[in-house]
This record gives sequence, C-alpha cells and structure tokens, in this order.
Amino acid sequence: MNLDGLPNEDGWNEATVLPMIVSTPNFGNEPSEKSEIMIAYDQEYLWVGARLFSQDPVDITSTSKRRDEESRNSDNFGIILDTYDDNENALAFFTMPSGARIDYTVSNDGEGSGGSGMGSINRSWNTFWDVETTRDELGWYVEMRIPFSSLRFQNDNGVCRMGMILNRRISHRNETVTYPAIDPKYGFTANLKPSLAQTVEFKDIKARKPLYISPYVLGGYSGINELNDTETKYLHKANPKIEAGLDVKYSLTSNLTLDLTANTDFAQVEADDQQINLTRYSMFFPEKRLFFQERSGIFNFSLGGRSDNLFYSRRIGIVDDEQVRIYGGARMTGRINKWDVGILDMQTAGYLENPSENFGVARIRRQVINPNSYVGGIMTSRIGTNGNYNMAYGVDGIFRLFGDDYLDIRMAQTFETGAENNAFSADPTFAGIKWERRTDEGFGYDLSYNFTGETMNPDMGFLRRNDIQGFSTRLQYGWMFGEESKIFSSRPMFQVQRYNRVSDGQLESMEISPAWFIMTKKGWGTFLELKYLKEGVDEDFDLSDEVVVPAGKYVFVNMQAMIFTPSSKPLGTMFRLEAGEFFDGNIISVEASPILHISSSLQLSGAYEFNAINFPERDQQLRSHIARVNVLYMYSTKLSVSTFVQLNNRNNAFIGNFRVRYNPIIAGQLF
Repeated sequence: MNLDGLPNEDGWNEATVLPMIVSTPNFGNEPSEKSEIMIAYDQEYLWVGARLFSQDPVDITSTSKRRDEESRNSDNFGIILDTYDDNENALAFFTMPSGARIDYTVSNDGEGSGGSGMGSINRSWNTFWDVETTRDELGWYVEMRIPFSSLRFQNDNGVCRMGMILNRRISHRNETVTYPAIDPKYGFTANLKPSLAQTVEFKDIKARKPLYISPYVLGGYSGINELNDTETKYLHKANPKIEAGLDVKYSLTSNLTLDLTANTDFAQVEADDQQINLTRYSMFFPEKRLFFQERSGIFNFSLGGRSDNLFYSRRIGIVDDEQVRIYGGARMTGRINKWDVGILDMQTAGYLENPSENFGVARIRRQVINPNSYVGGIMTSRIGTNGNYNMAYGVDGIFRLFGDDYLDIRMAQTFETGAENNAFSADPTFAGIKWERRTDEGFGYDLSYNFTGETMNPDMGFLRRNDIQGFSTRLQYGWMFGEESKIFSSRPMFQVQRYNRVSDGQLESMEISPAWFIMTKKGWGTFLELKYLKEGVDEDFDLSDEVVVPAGKYVFVNMQAMIFTPSSKPLGTMFRLEAGEFFDGNIISVEASPILHISSSLQLSGAYEFNAINFPERDQQLRSHIARVNVLYMYSTKLSVSTFVQLNNRNNAFIGNFRVRYNPIIAGQLF
C-alpha cells in the first residue's frame, strides 16, 4: 500500500469495514456521519485506513498541526492498541485533518487521579510511526502506518492478540463514535479504556529489532551583571554553554525495550507552569523528560495520596529545582509472559553539598485470577558516593472482585542511613487498602484507609506527608440522560475524609464536602462543592514572607464553583471561583484558562489566577497573581514557533520562552 492519505487501493477495498457506534452524547445511536474504517497488516506494519465522510465539508474542523496536541475543538481519528491484551495498558495513535501526529500511553485502565482518568494518560511519550491525511468535498481521509517494531507484543504459537479501540470525533456535533461500542458510564476517558477493547488476532507477525541512536548537541549563552566588591560598577560575567550527549533505543525482543543515555538532554522540556501553594504540603510537577516516558506507568506505586508515589523520576537529575548532570543510565521495560517488567539505573553528578548518586528501581507485576487483576512488587535505591543510602520496597495487588468493583491493597517500607531500619516496625511503613466501584452511572463509591508511619521516607518518591493515618469515603449516584434530553450526565457526590497524626493521635485534617457535577450534550459543564474543614496545624507554615498560619486547630467553611465551556467551540475556557473561610481568615480565589483556536496554524492560550487571603485578627494579607500567555504558530506539522510568558508576583518571577521546533524526519528534532 502507498502511504498517501488516500485509502482507495484494492487492499483497502477488500478489507472488512468495521461498524462504528455513538459513544457520546447519545450512546448506542447511529453516527451522524458515515465512517468506513479498515485494518490491514503485513510483516512490518499495521495499517489503518479511514474514510471519514461529512454531509457538509464546511463542518470539518481542523484547529492544530502541533505534535501531541489532541484538540477537542478539532475533528480527530485514532486507534488505541492494548498490545499485550492485558486490559490495563495501551498505546494511542491519533491524527486530525491537518495530519498532526498524536501519540500517548494509557495505564491503569485509564483510571487516574480524582476519577478523571487524566492521571493515567502520558502525553509526553513518543514513538516512530507515520500518518497522512487528505480531504475533498465528501470528507477527510486517513492512512496510518505503524511499525510493529514500535509496538511491544507477545506471540503465542504464531498468534498475537491485542485489544483495539477505534475512535472518531465529530467536533461540530460534540460526538464521539467508537468500535467496539463504549458505554460512557465509565467516565470521561471511557473510550480509551483497554478493558473495553475488542480483542483482535494477528498471525505470523515478527517485530524487527531496530537500533535508534539519537545524539544531541546543545549550545547556549547566558550572562549576568553583578556589582563589584566596592559596589562602584557592574561587572559582566559570561557563561557560554556547550553540551553533547546520546540516547540509544534498542528492541531486545518484540516485548522488551532497552533505553540507554549518556549526559541526558533536558533541553527539549518546556518550563513547568508556575503555581501558588496555599497548603502546608509540597507541590507535585509531572515528569516531561523523554527518556523516562517508555511504559512509565509500569513504575507507578501509589502511596495513597493524589500524587504520592514510591517512585518519582524527577528525583533523578533535579535537586532544589536545579538541573544536575546525569552521567548516564539504562532503562529496560516490557513484558515476559504474564510479567510486566521495568528496570532502571542511573548515575548523577554531585551538586553543591550533595554527592554523586546512583538511582535504581526494579518493578514487576503479574496478571492473576482474571484479566483485570494484578499482583506485583517494587524496589528502589538511592545511594551516594559518601555511603548514604535510602532504599524502599513495596508489594501491591489490585483485584476485580465482580462487576465494576475493585479492591486495591498495598504495603511499602523504607530504610535509610541513620534510621533504626526495623522491618517489623510500623514507623517506616506505608499500608493502604481501597474498595471502589468504577462507574459514573448508578451508585458509585470508593472507601479507603491509609497508614503512613513516622519515619516512612521514600527518597526516590513523592510523599506529601508521613506520620499520618485515616480514611476517605466518596459516594455518588449518576444519571445518563436519554436522547431527548439536553443534559448528558448528572452526579451528586458526597465525600468524607479524616486523617490523624500517628505520633500524637491528634487531628491532621478533616473534610466533609457535598458536591454536584452536571454536563450537557453541547459540552457545558458545572461543578459545585461546599466544604466543611477542620485542620490541625502542628507547626507554623508560610504562605509568603509576610503571611504565616500559626500552629493550632481551625474549623472553616468555603465553597468552590467551576464552569467548563464546550471544547468543540473555537474559544473555550475553564473558570473557577473559590470563596469563604480559610483557616482563621477568608479567601477569594479566581482562575480562568481560555484557549482560542484562530485557525489550524494559530493558537492563543493563557491562564490567570488571583488569590486574595485576609487574616484580620492578625492584620496579615496575601495578594497573589499568576498569569500565563502562550502564542503558538504552526507553519506545518513539522515546523512550529511558540512564545511562552509567565508572571508570578509571589516570587517576583517573570519567565519568557521563545521556542522553535523543527522535525525534518520522524527521528530528528531541532529546538
């Protein structure tokens, strides 16, 4: 077949056309537009052909050419492949009428933090594949060519079984059609869930073992003007920078991948979004570096909190928000029979008073009982050349009990220099159990209990707080409305959580929060929440240099409202308002994040957050502003220019970034 975006060769005409059905907004209906989707394969490639017809071609919406930007304002088409047919992990390949390449991974069956599923989608992952699109007066057309060498799979007597989901989004109707039929009761990412995929068989396919070598060269210049010792004039200090390094990717087998790195490149990573921390806990920032993305979900080991994890790859090569040279390392991921395997080892340079360190992690998981149940284990180590060490291990299991009910059990311990390191002590231990029903229709719930000991300290992970134990309960009842209704779904929710400190048994935090979420079929969404909170602050914490919340017990009430506009429109936004009491004061917090798709070549986006906090009795107040503006011009799917500006008055930071990205070939990038 020819990859030209015209699936009209004899091979396509002889292929079976797969039936598509509406997933949202009216599940089970016939699609408003005709789609002809075909799958074919040869020894090297999986081919996907799509004829996506439109009654009026003016309705075809294309608003981006950028790599990895799956704009919901645009029509799109894609395939999700559960390459091991494990009902939990998948690779996604999507495109839009512009021909943009979009790829990402799905882990944990699309179940993410906060029930949204988004925490399980890793959009930083990239691999090697091709796509071409065309359009005419009847619609738009797609041809994808995905090398089997870019997939990880297992053969069983010459037969490879994969889960497959096909998706088409018709933007102007806010409609998603799928194969097979996907019930939207499983949440916003239901159409990406590997457990809902259709199993397909490929015979006698063999992946090649390609070797990808990606050298990089980085040049730069910075300078600073500083006063001399007598403070009579400024002296200019120049700091030219030249770096070089190498990344290597090799497919050991069809189901195991080896990644090697030397002097790892950080230059491709965009700056983190500035954030205001109004809590007494550390803030979490996602990993964006490409080297750490291959099947990164396998290394996840939750410690109960929203982002708490026994392994957090940003601990490697970043100290106190500063980059530290990574001399090199190796990473192997894949599956051996029913075992998921992940191994990583890296060495970093010393930084200030920190010694050179070695970071290691090994993770295994195995499918048991049924296709949706797993048991596994993990080990991590962080060892300095000065002899200091921090090590951890954990065991976990997730079991599908019946229907949509799951039981999640896990336990972990840490050992480090200077600690008693008693494996039979609760002090360095985490233990958690959670029972949940995963559905947005009918009665849904999750019940959890977590214990984190006083000296539990995963130095290769992210843990907001140790010395804490307690429970969390969420109850909800959801309705999915019929074809005649303008409402898509509605869910009242009720959450209760309480955590006490282990050391003294005193209250750490408590929350009682009824809430209601409504989504219309046009894409409007509203979330309302009322919070009754108790906080037991065991030590003072700073909101700024001038504003401090003293240790003590606090009881307060506030509310939050969020409005989401339809993402199918050229201009969309999320608006959030929080108001009410805040510890022994009060708060008003406003946030908006608009995005304007002017055309498929030009996009404007931004965000603004304002916080006004007052403590009248202590005569303290905080006013914080964060503003972000991004202008993105996409000349083609290979060349784009972006300008990114951030302003944070809290730390007097003004951050500007001008970025040119050119992809002359799939495996080459120039920044």
